[in-house]
Amino acid sequence: MKYSSDIAFSEAVKSIQARKGSRLMYQRVEENGSWDTKFTPQIVNYISQQHSMFFGTSNSDNQPYIQHRGGPKGFLKVLDSTTLAFADYKGNKQFISQGNLSENNKAFIFLIDYANQTRVKLWGTARVIEGDDELTQKLMQFEQPYRARAEQVIVFSLKAFDINCPQHIPRKVDLEDIESLVAEQAQQIDLLKDKIKQLEFKYK
Repeated sequence: MKYSSDIAFSEAVKSIQARKGSRLMYQRVEENGSWDTKFTPQIVNYISQQHSMFFGTSNSDNQPYIQHRGGPKGFLKVLDSTTLAFADYKGNKQFISQGNLSENNKAFIFLIDYANQTRVKLWGTARVIEGDDELTQKLMQFEQPYRARAEQVIVFSLKAFDINCPQHIPRKVDLEDIESLVAEQAQQIDLLKDKIKQLEFKYK
């Protein structure tokens, strides 16, 4: 690839961009360094805040497949400037992603933050690691215990990433964030009630 964005912008894609008027804009992106190929501090922080992602693979017949993966914040862990990993929890035992990766190691990760209306796309390759207890334990370390059984580990090697625009991302808030906010407000209300009682007693 001449540019890192060529991982997504094939000649067919560039031809359509030219026909529809966006090629010049993306050509400027290419000339200015194209997409990042290493995790930046900003993206590392973004990844650490995610508790949901979509993982794309395809088999040897080029049949694509997208699998949702989730967990507590921090379930996706950046190991170095081009590597992230996550514990693959025991589930329905279809093993489609693992089967695809055994034939075709190209992979894709899509991250979306509905509350802040941001999304990040990551292209790369991936492999499945079984039986590495040390790495598995590292990936299962969270602030609060998480009830899941790690069956194996998936290691993703970054080739390039792109930060998308916020257009058309619906604004949604996670239940745990709402619960935390409500609990905080309830605590403040209790404190105000106590102060009111104290004032009532004082001025009786």
